Amino acid sequence: MARAAIPGRLTWRVGKLAEARAETPTARTLVLDVPGWPGHLAGQHVDVRLTADDGYSTQRSYSIAAPADGDRVELTIQAVPDGEVSPYLTEVFSPGDPVELRGPVGGWFVWRTTSIDPVLLVGGGSGIVPLMAMIRARRAAGSRVPFRLIYSVRTPDDVYYGDELRRRARDDAGLDVTFAYTRAVPDGWPHPPRRIGVADVNTNGWPAALTPDCYVCGPTGFVETVADILVALGHDPRRVRTERFGPTGG
Repeated sequence: MARAAIPGRLTWRVGKLAEARAETPTARTLVLDVPGWPGHLAGQHVDVRLTADDGYSTQRSYSIAAPADGDRVELTIQAVPDGEVSPYLTEVFSPGDPVELRGPVGGWFVWRTTSIDPVLLVGGGSGIVPLMAMIRARRAAGSRVPFRLIYSVRTPDDVYYGDELRRRARDDAGLDVTFAYTRAVPDGWPHPPRRIGVADVNTNGWPAALTPDCYVCGPTGFVETVADILVALGHDPRRVRTERFGPTGG
């Protein structure tokens, strides 16, 4: 049973799973119908709460994967081994099942469709999720703001939204997408696996002189490395927005 504490974004709402799709062998996108959803900005997240029959409850925070669309909220969840929440959401949660959500949360790591500055997105692993919401919001708004995405993953099998990203890079004017692989590369890839470095950001990002808005999301070490690279390349630290994640118990 949802408990409403404070009206607005701090209210727990009950959503139901409308549809689900696999993104990778261990990640699943959930499309939820949440009556009374107040809307959200690309880059925000929600709290998700599960409550057992004995009254025990636990919650986790997840980034929203798509722009506002009425009462629909889209999340992409990475399964965490031995976790409390993600295994249920990725393996058990079925269409029609309820779940509690609270949000939207966050006001700093967001992209607004009224912005006119170039955008650089740098994602590591599941850190692509809020960045994908920004890419989708740009398309939905018909924005012509130039976007560049650098997406670092371990292997080709770990890529979220792979087909959509390739299609958008081909069809969406002003969107460039660069993949980087750290453990294994696709057949015919021009260089061996490697971590993102200065050359990658310098070549595939925007020059600092263009004053782009930079969004970096991923594991803590990845985010700190990329943010340091951007600042070293002359980007204004105030324009480098970061969101990091780490072990939470899943």
